[in-house]
Amino acid sequence: MNKFAPAAALAAAVAALAATAAPAALAQEAAAAAVPDNAVSFNVAAISDYRYRGISQTRLQPALQGGADYVNNPAGLYVGAWASTITWVKDAGGDGSVELDIYAGKRGQLTADVSYDVGVLTYVYASNQLPVSANTTEVYGQLGYGPAYVKYSHAVTNLFGFADSKNSGYLDLGANIEAGDGFVVNLHAGRQEVKHNDAASYTDWKLGVTKDFGVVTGALAVIGTNANESAYTSAANGKFLGKNALQLTISKVF
Repeated sequence: MNKFAPAAALAAAVAALAATAAPAALAQEAAAAAVPDNAVSFNVAAISDYRYRGISQTRLQPALQGGADYVNNPAGLYVGAWASTITWVKDAGGDGSVELDIYAGKRGQLTADVSYDVGVLTYVYASNQLPVSANTTEVYGQLGYGPAYVKYSHAVTNLFGFADSKNSGYLDLGANIEAGDGFVVNLHAGRQEVKHNDAASYTDWKLGVTKDFGVVTGALAVIGTNANESAYTSAANGKFLGKNALQLTISKVF
């Protein structure tokens, strides 16, 4: 899911340029014009281990990812799709090696300092053929204040193939803090509650740093969980999918 950072940066640059050569009103008009009413962006990434909520989706192996996003800036409405290679469905006895996420929502400002984001997200594992379908739909809501945010996602279907797990929830707390010289420190802690599957509930965390190098963006993070090994051990090779690990991501938005 793309955060549309390039559009915001372009708007700031145009506003600064106009302010040095024209009255304030003209600068404001230039800044508004720099952000189109409708914007489309694309993203691609290579990642050393696709972790979702701290659990490896690729048996601790690399993944290729990509997506597309559309946003209507005046209304704050957005829709998008994102895909990644995975292995866990086949490892669990099903079929399919791709995850497709389709989402839509609305975001904006409640006040000058408080932002919001609400929407719905469906994870599609085509022809997964698991006893309980891996396909999952969640509704979510997020509040942000400065660099910090709190987000809650609620499953309106069974969760990722767990039986009788409808109404599971995930709480996500985090912050992305500017550290100078283009570096951003990424902090995250989350709690996954799997309804009627207590052994599958767990806490995850991440400490990372991101830097935009212009050509690409690089991210390095340490990720870990306290997940139960019996619930999250790969059937293919017996490895624990929630182990502490170092994750490297190279991505590009265009």
